[in-house]
Amino acid sequence: MPGALVSSAFAALRQLLSPALRRVLWRSLGMTLLLLALVWYGLVHGLGAYLSAHPLASSYPVLDSALVFIAGAGLFVGFAYVLPAVSALVAGLFFDEAALAVETSDFPTQPPGRPLTLGTSIGYGLRFAGLTLVVNLVALLLIFVPVVNIVAFFGANAYLLGREYFEMAAVRFRPVPDAGRLRREHRATVLGAGTIMAAMMLVPILNLLTPVFGIALMVHLHKRIAGSRPRPL
Repeated sequence: MPGALVSSAFAALRQLLSPALRRVLWRSLGMTLLLLALVWYGLVHGLGAYLSAHPLASSYPVLDSALVFIAGAGLFVGFAYVLPAVSALVAGLFFDEAALAVETSDFPTQPPGRPLTLGTSIGYGLRFAGLTLVVNLVALLLIFVPVVNIVAFFGANAYLLGREYFEMAAVRFRPVPDAGRLRREHRATVLGAGTIMAAMMLVPILNLLTPVFGIALMVHLHKRIAGSRPRPL
């Protein structure tokens, strides 16, 4: 259903800075930056503490300082692989609020979806973030293999982002098994949506908007795919 995908993508872009989503966007952006800052702080200061305790610290302080600087600079590359996991966690925290805003503003004549329970929402977020982190760490190990590392990063994230975001949008309206079945029936369209989100992950600054854009995209895509079907819940 390429038409549904294109329409959903444009609708999500239009809605990204709309009043309905603006508050969620700023909060998710703040949460994303906070989590990235904590990761940066922990890794840099952990490395600094390790080097300070190492025998080289007293003999070659300049070398230790250079290693800390190089490691800190290297984190910018590593962040490209950590960001999808952070995005997944943020999406899990804000999914219901953002999805409700999209459903209310763009589908006012249709009943909104059922909010996920706190445990389910946290479970989805942690599972999604953990799986994404593992996959991207594997892709990071291929960083010195040209082309292969980009293909691995892009392909894995396209699949994971499409699958998890779509199912989170679908379970607001149907049981988990039905949500998975619906995704598999439209796997090509869902993968296309995940590809758009994975492409956003490669663009600095724009990648920070992925959680809210992905939520809006998948809410619209689910509505267009399942709009003619009876609502199971």
